[in-house]
Amino acid sequence: MKDDKSLPRRPYHHGDLSSALMDAAEEELKQCGIEGFSLRRVAKRAGVSHAAPAHHFGDVNGLLTALAAKGFERLIQTQRDFRRRAPSNPRKQIEASGVGYVVFALENPALFRLMFGSDRPDFGSVGLQRIAGSAFDELVSLVSAVTNDQGSPKCDGAMMIDVAAAWATAHGLADLLAAGRLNTLGTLPANIRNRRIATIMSRAIA
Repeated sequence: MKDDKSLPRRPYHHGDLSSALMDAAEEELKQCGIEGFSLRRVAKRAGVSHAAPAHHFGDVNGLLTALAAKGFERLIQTQRDFRRRAPSNPRKQIEASGVGYVVFALENPALFRLMFGSDRPDFGSVGLQRIAGSAFDELVSLVSAVTNDQGSPKCDGAMMIDVAAAWATAHGLADLLAAGRLNTLGTLPANIRNRRIATIMSRAIA
């Protein structure tokens, strides 16, 4: 963790102060983790007064809530990017989405932990609840498409088991790879690793 004197200063002159604070907050999260996260250092990183983050976000948990919402937006976009490059059939789409989930986690480990492993964000807030719900709804739609593609739609309960299986598989792979606990995948070149993740995702859906 860096002390305040060593933090890079980005004097703020004009523009979107909220975005500047969010960028500074993400940098603070990367370098200091959730436990060491400080509003004072976020303000210093952004080159604004110490009161600025509280004015915009209320308190430290308010800022972390906004940062988690930003993370979900980027997660959704990453998954969509991977799906856009994949074949259009439903099973390939859910495989690609799972790869995107894991890649996002590996590229943004501190943010991923904030989103899925911390009680600091307020998931009762409207903004975070909405975007997190959108991420889940996209997963449900992908699983439903696989079910319908098989020609025999499952009942809601059975489909939700497949939803849980797909999410648990992607999330488990993300956690294991981020922790360096799955070297059979983690030491592979990214393109080969991603193909194997896609194969594992396919096996998660009956």
